[in-house]
Amino acid sequence: MAEPAKSSPLSELRIALPSLPLRLQEVGRFVAANDYDATTRSMRDLAAEAGADPAAFTRLAKAIGYSGWDELRAALTEARRPSQTSPFSARAKGRRHGPNADVTLITDKLEAEAADLPRISAHAIADAARTLHGAKRIWITGYRSCRSVAELLNYELRLFRPEQVQIVGASGPDDLDLGAFSPGEAVIVIGFMPYTNASVRVAQAAYRAGTTLIAIADSVAAPMAEGADHVLLFEAASSPGFFPSLTGALAIAQSLAAVTFSLGGTAARKRLQDTEARLAAASTYVAEKG
Repeated sequence: MAEPAKSSPLSELRIALPSLPLRLQEVGRFVAANDYDATTRSMRDLAAEAGADPAAFTRLAKAIGYSGWDELRAALTEARRPSQTSPFSARAKGRRHGPNADVTLITDKLEAEAADLPRISAHAIADAARTLHGAKRIWITGYRSCRSVAELLNYELRLFRPEQVQIVGASGPDDLDLGAFSPGEAVIVIGFMPYTNASVRVAQAAYRAGTTLIAIADSVAAPMAEGADHVLLFEAASSPGFFPSLTGALAIAQSLAAVTFSLGGTAARKRLQDTEARLAAASTYVAEKG
């Protein structure tokens, strides 16, 4: 006989709610309504937003059968993880019916992504940008779909720091760049679930080399975020559609570039103007009609 499927941690929580003390019911409802935040934010941050004692989250976890908050958070994270064999098709829903079904899907997707953007931490991005400003060299990596985010960030930063910014593996095998990481530099790794082994290798090499590691990820539990000095979180899973959303990652990348440029002051502006002059001389862009 097949082993019965284990219920999800959210189901366990909702079933247990009526039997919990009133205060734990309030904390439990907060967790159930904010399960993404529960997997990505610290217990102290969650408690502040919920207006609760941080210890209440530990008591809640123990009340529903977990050893503590860390175990419950790990279970919530695992529950959000797609199947390794079907990370995208498992997200796909059947086509909706009705004359405006396609428009409704697009509207739902746009609304979900717009709702996720305010949850990105501006303070965390500003802190990471200050690190980039002081770094001797900036390495950037993103694999598969995250390559597009890495290339955008690389392009924007190279407009005013062309000699100091490089995509890992852009000029040869990745392992040559991994061996070139050194203290005083910054390594940016971008990824979301399912995570690539290559992104984890880059993060581990950065950590071993003593560089500053910046992870742009969908969870603090992301393997490429382990040991990171800065973790910049975006929501990938909440948007409807067969593929997770990169909107938050793109917003973080562009914000990093904007703040790093601002911190560069007059020198950064001069380098940007030099780049613009070179592009104009090469007739890179279509001339505007007067």
